[in-house]
Amino acid sequence: MKKWILAARLRTLPLSLSGLILAGFIAKFEGYYQHDIFFLSLLTTLAFQVLSNFANDYGDGVKGTDDNREGEQRAVASGLISQKEMKTAIGIMVVFSLVCIAALLYVSFIPNHIDYLVIFVGLGVASILAAMFYTMGKKPYGYIGLGDVFVFIFFGLVAVLGGEFLYSKSFNWWNVLPAASMGFWSMAVLNLNNMRDVENDVKNNKITVASKLGFEKSKYYQLALMTFPFILSTIYVANLPGKEGKLSVLVFLILIFLANSVRREIYKVKEPKEYDQFLKPVSMMALFFAILLGYGLVGFGFIDTLVQ
Repeated sequence: MKKWILAARLRTLPLSLSGLILAGFIAKFEGYYQHDIFFLSLLTTLAFQVLSNFANDYGDGVKGTDDNREGEQRAVASGLISQKEMKTAIGIMVVFSLVCIAALLYVSFIPNHIDYLVIFVGLGVASILAAMFYTMGKKPYGYIGLGDVFVFIFFGLVAVLGGEFLYSKSFNWWNVLPAASMGFWSMAVLNLNNMRDVENDVKNNKITVASKLGFEKSKYYQLALMTFPFILSTIYVANLPGKEGKLSVLVFLILIFLANSVRREIYKVKEPKEYDQFLKPVSMMALFFAILLGYGLVGFGFIDTLVQ
């Protein structure tokens, strides 16, 4: 069991939940929140993330990219899990993800909104394919510099905008701002991972933004990715009607000071392997960001809005 927990990479799970948690808060703020949609959406994104982690472990292991990597041990590359076992696990997670999608879409759109079903079935399938082919296949998109684009789309725009649509059955352009904020947080975590592995990725012809920018310039890219969410969400909160959401500006101050501290430490790094220590803090920062923004939207007692 320990080897499968290792392969599931539990420290990546908080980041995957962040966008759907924020979508639930926004839905509560807008008056559309439903318990069943919230919990099924979280279960679905967890399934996607574990599937993605299994697929990445397998893809990088087969290609030999993980043979000399820094940071957390990978199961296939280390021999803890065979390629055959991991392929079987990936198949199981695909089936489980499809079951989760079916349940989520059923409670969201059946029987009154069947017209939206086809679109979200497509998004669900696209999410599964994106999870699998980051490193798997002959031309994985993670090897040609498109990883940042895909995490921005799926962990940001699809998670927040698509997640909120499950509740409201409508689209609000202002929600693009918090959705993009979560997308930038996801890019920040991915870029840290790529900055840590930049030397090994170059040796294995894996193209990432970090490998293209180089060690020093990728630091500035990282600082920008960790700054944009605060700018976009401040604009979002400032344009909300009435006094709602203004509490977010105050609670953000807590996270801004923490983010500035982490950014300074990241800039001081001299060796790529030192970036590994920042992956968990930045992932948790993304989760806290989503919770604090949502907290500001719905006010005090926010936990009760999700569990009562």
